[in-house]
Parts: sequence; structure tokens; C-alpha cells
Amino acid sequence: MAKLNKRTVDQAGPEKSDYFLWDDELPGFGLRVFSSGKRSYLVQYRAKGRTRRFTIGPHGVWAPEAARKEARILIGRIAQGDNPAEMKLLDAQTITVSELCTRYLADCEAGLVPGKGGRPKKPSTMEIDRSRIKRHIRPLLGNRRVTEITSADIAKFLRDVANGKTRADIKTKKRGRAIVRGGIGTGSRGVGLLGGIFTYAIREGIIEKNPVHGFRKPKDRVRDRRLSDREYRALGKILAGAAFDPQFSTATKMARTLALTGCRRGEIINLRVGEIDLERSCIRLEDSKEGASTRAIGLPVVELLQPLLSNDEANFVFPGTEEGKPLVGFPKLWEKLVKDTPLESVTPHVLRHSFASVANDLGFTESTIAALVGHSRGTITSRYIHTVDTALVMAGDTIASYIQALLDGVKFEHANYALDHGARKDAMRKFLTAHTAPRDNQEP
Repeated sequence: MAKLNKRTVDQAGPEKSDYFLWDDELPGFGLRVFSSGKRSYLVQYRAKGRTRRFTIGPHGVWAPEAARKEARILIGRIAQGDNPAEMKLLDAQTITVSELCTRYLADCEAGLVPGKGGRPKKPSTMEIDRSRIKRHIRPLLGNRRVTEITSADIAKFLRDVANGKTRADIKTKKRGRAIVRGGIGTGSRGVGLLGGIFTYAIREGIIEKNPVHGFRKPKDRVRDRRLSDREYRALGKILAGAAFDPQFSTATKMARTLALTGCRRGEIINLRVGEIDLERSCIRLEDSKEGASTRAIGLPVVELLQPLLSNDEANFVFPGTEEGKPLVGFPKLWEKLVKDTPLESVTPHVLRHSFASVANDLGFTESTIAALVGHSRGTITSRYIHTVDTALVMAGDTIASYIQALLDGVKFEHANYALDHGARKDAMRKFLTAHTAPRDNQEP
């Protein structure tokens, strides 16, 4: 035994086998000399009746005095009941965030992790989750131990994504590219996914506390863009002008369907013949964002869709150029339609929001609007009926007829809709009589 200092450590040469030098001033503090000549500082102690050793670090990285100070701290912790060697072993056995993500995705695909409404996650949702994990979570947190992640790390993750630290332009296929932009919205949604992943880790017994719980995410920008009457008329002119162009013919019909139903873009792109019930004036979506969903549609929609239906219920209503597939290129065609027009900033989602806004202008209740657009926040849609009642069909008729008239260039006087409830109902009745064609089973 001797005091471990630079002189004694430098003099400790290699032998045929490993050996230890123990410090005579600090019991338990020592130097391990390997037969290879490498030297490493350590602390030796007893815990639960067994001798334990905890390595501080190699000589060269650690100077003797720095290693001695660290040894004093460790010995103090040991005196209070800590077992640093066991904690280090457990830490080494703890999985990384990347490994946790792999397990999470596998269990999601097996249907073991419930998604929205307790249902298994949809393939489209899984694809988004995989992308967020690959493009943001793994690059920033993947190598970290799950047990190490704190709220401060979540805040840094959000800040890094928002500032574009994970921004990339990657070639994915022969002609494909993945453009990763980042931003506040992307960061917030990434934090939301992390919250779900860490909740899964708690369920699996990997951690006890979710570091995302209590973390306040910035709110996403609320999408409040809607079309004005003038913009509806402008859109009508654009669609009418492109209707007979072979490149845009199908896309214009899709755009009209979106405008007249308030459906989501993907719901219309993937709409199949068998999901349309013209007799009962509804669309029965087998799979939407909220699961199976029944939507009432107005007469203008019935008249628009009827000529497009084939005898094969499995066919897509809006087929693409490739046989057996829908027109997946609709988003790009939409961009071409509105390019260099006053509607260049309008997206297909704006048509959905505008439909709901027009319905609100016409005096329909929130629950009725939610049922028409298949919104999760509606009190009806979560348990909505499989058959659509007359009142809901008439609501669809009114809204679709109003929007159809705007697309056709009609100008309306809006003063009536600012009146009290009774006057608004009278105005709506007059509008319905003037602009809604009678059904076969209704009096004219």
C-alpha cells in the first residue's frame, strides 16, 4: 500500500497478471494494473455480504487527485446505502430510446398498443409514427438510455426540431425524396408521440415516470382558413375551365366532392363504389380517421357521383392511371389547378373547414355538423347510427346546394343569416325551396 499519486502510478509497471495498488490514506481507493500495461482507478467495498468493485476510469483520462476526489464521493454514497456497481450494471442493462422505439413499433403492428378510441393503429398512422421516429426521435435521443430522459431532454428535443436540427433532404427511391423541414408543429407532434412511447415503457415496467407528463407543448396553429363566397365562385370557374381537360377531369370531380361533402382528402381519394349508398343518400366509409363512419350527403353529391359508379363495388370511384389504384396524384393536380390563381394558398383541407363553416353560417348545430363531416369531437359521431335520418340528409342537401350555387356563380344576400333564430329558419326554408331539387319520396 502507498499513497496513489503521479509518481507511484507512473512506476506501476505491467506484470504477468493483473494486480492492485491500494491507497494507504483512503481505504477502498485503488489502482488496477493490467498485464497489458493499462491502468484504471477503482473503489472496492462490501454490499449485501459481497465484495464489489466500481471502476472510476482509466489513468490518463483521470489524474490521481481527480480520481481520489471522485472516490471520496462514491465512498460517501456507499456509506449512505448506495451500491454504485449494481446501479451501473442496471444502467447498462437499461434499453436505449432507439431500442424502446423498435419494441413499441413491433407491438403496435401486432395490435398490442391501442390507438385512438382503443382501436389498433391504422397503417397510415404507423407510417407517420415510423417517419417521426426515424427522422427526429432516433437522431436526437436514440442513443440515450430510457431511464436517463428528463423533462429537460424533452424541452431540448422540441427546441432542436423546431430550429431545424433534423432538417434533411434525402433520396429515398429511384425518383423519391424525403424532405424533412422540422418546425414547431413537427416538434410538438414528435413530443406527443414520445409521450405515447414512454407510457408504453411504463406499462412494460421499464420506467416509473413519464418525462413528457406535465410538459406544456406549444399549440399548433389553428387552421381557421375558409373560403369566402367570392373564393367559392372563383373555385367554380377554375373547376369548370379544367373539367374537359383529360389531365384534370377526374381531379375536378374530386374537388367538387370534397367541397360538397366536407370529407377528408384521403377519404375521397380512396372512396370505393361499394361505400356509396345513393338510395339512402349517404357514404358508408369502411375506414376513416375515426374508424367506420356513415356520412349523409346532399342531392348535388348524389347527382355528381351517380354517373361515376361502376358495377364492381371494389372499384375506386376516382380511379388513377394505374389499373386497380385510385388517383393518388390528386394533391399535385390540385396544386396545378390553383397555381397562379388567387386560390394558390388554398389546400384541399380548406374545403373541409369551409363546408363546416358554411353549415354553421346556415344555423346548423355543432353535433349535426360533426355528424356530416365525421368529426371526433361531435357528440353523435362516436356512436352514430348506421342509417341516416331525414333531418341529417336535408341538412346535407341544404349545405351542398348552397355551396353548389356558389360554385356556379350565384351571389347571396347574407343579411338574412344574421337575424334571430326564427328569421334564420324562415330564410333557410326559402333557400331550400329555391335551390334544392325535390326527392322522389318527398313532396315538391
